[in-house]
Amino acid sequence: METMSPAMKAIGSSEVLLDGELKPAVVIFSEETGKIEAIIEGPCEQYLEVCGAEAAKEFRDVTPLVIMPGLVDTHVHLDEPGRVHWEGFQSGTQSAVSGGVTTVVDMPLNSIPPTTTMANFDAKKKAAQGQCWCDVAFWGGLVPGNLEELRPLAEAGVRGFKGFLIDSATPEFPAIDRDMIEAAMATLQGYRTVLLFHAELEEVPALPTPPEDPTLYTSFLETRPDRLEVDALNLIVKCLERATRSLPGPPPPVHIVHMSSKHALPVLERARAAGLPITAETCFHYLTMDAETIPKGSTLHKCCPPIRGHENQAHLWNALRNGVLSSVVSDHSPCEPEIRCCDSGDFLEAWGGISSLGLGLSLIYSKGATLPEIGRWCAENTALQAGLGHRKGFIRAGYDADLVLFDPREHHTITNSQLHFRHKMTSFHGTEVVGRVRQTLLRGRVVYDAEKGPLDTPAGTLLLDPIM
Repeated sequence: METMSPAMKAIGSSEVLLDGELKPAVVIFSEETGKIEAIIEGPCEQYLEVCGAEAAKEFRDVTPLVIMPGLVDTHVHLDEPGRVHWEGFQSGTQSAVSGGVTTVVDMPLNSIPPTTTMANFDAKKKAAQGQCWCDVAFWGGLVPGNLEELRPLAEAGVRGFKGFLIDSATPEFPAIDRDMIEAAMATLQGYRTVLLFHAELEEVPALPTPPEDPTLYTSFLETRPDRLEVDALNLIVKCLERATRSLPGPPPPVHIVHMSSKHALPVLERARAAGLPITAETCFHYLTMDAETIPKGSTLHKCCPPIRGHENQAHLWNALRNGVLSSVVSDHSPCEPEIRCCDSGDFLEAWGGISSLGLGLSLIYSKGATLPEIGRWCAENTALQAGLGHRKGFIRAGYDADLVLFDPREHHTITNSQLHFRHKMTSFHGTEVVGRVRQTLLRGRVVYDAEKGPLDTPAGTLLLDPIM
């Protein structure tokens, strides 16, 4: 075999995750292009026998670590510009690479301004420059009055558009109604983009009742009943059915973010069985936490939709394994500690959101997800959903050399002190897990090492290729 160029590297293991299967293989990549050049299946010893001593100089056998594709987390709130005191591109993307996430897609809200216009998108991109330790793509927002911005944003590289059917808790990102959903579907017909929905439908306020103890999780849980998710999903499906029948071109596919209720699953399953272009995700916290064990006053567990009961959680796992749900994401949604109400423990007043970016791989592996399942739910399907499946989410020749070296045997405990978030606090503090990311490679470059932390300088880029 010809001598490898110094820019060409090879890494191998007895277990490499290739298109859903763990098998012995060697991955050859270029540090110059950042691309995977070739994959040679078979034991590392066999590769060395064929390649000889010169090639061995540029080769690493990382057995017994598993080589996985870099994860793609398509639901992350980085909060910059405008709320960098909540998170920010630097701390958020450092957190990502610490957990094997090589690509994040930033949500359009919680930053000021939100990503709802071309001018706002320019501000977002400017804020991100030179601050990203992983690659970053962007969702746009769907809000009242911005229909004329959708096509220009899609052409500028926004991956899709998210709308709320309920109060988002941020006044700069108001909720939408049925008319707006249908208008967006008509506006984006024929575009290779996606409409995302926070699927809880605002209810008509009931007469006030004396509040239960606000420090009890059940007091908050009762304010976000399952029917909010079911009603919202029924409305979205009806809009999609109508658009499919009436529009001259195909409506954009729909994706439901952070589904938490088992009662919404049959609606989703029927819509998919009918051939409607609709997918849905769930989150690490819904798969690993349950309402029964949330302590009194532990407001770090508050999120919307809420974490529901243990029996509900089992249905989410089944839906993933049956293909009804397609992906698992973090919905990383941090904020400043003062509005978490940790001192008072008041769930009703606390800001909601779970901080978990970079923690998910070990969390769901510890709950019994296999590495091929994690690769499918957290890399392959998320990359495809965001229109990045041509370069991310898989270990294939021609793809970005985004790789994770994962130790599936190491036991450790998640602690606040190890976090890279701006505010070192998470509801997963104290959780014992199995499996740890030892290294993360972004386009062939080591950007995180478990012994050294994140690389000193950012290596991420903004993913702005339009997906029309």
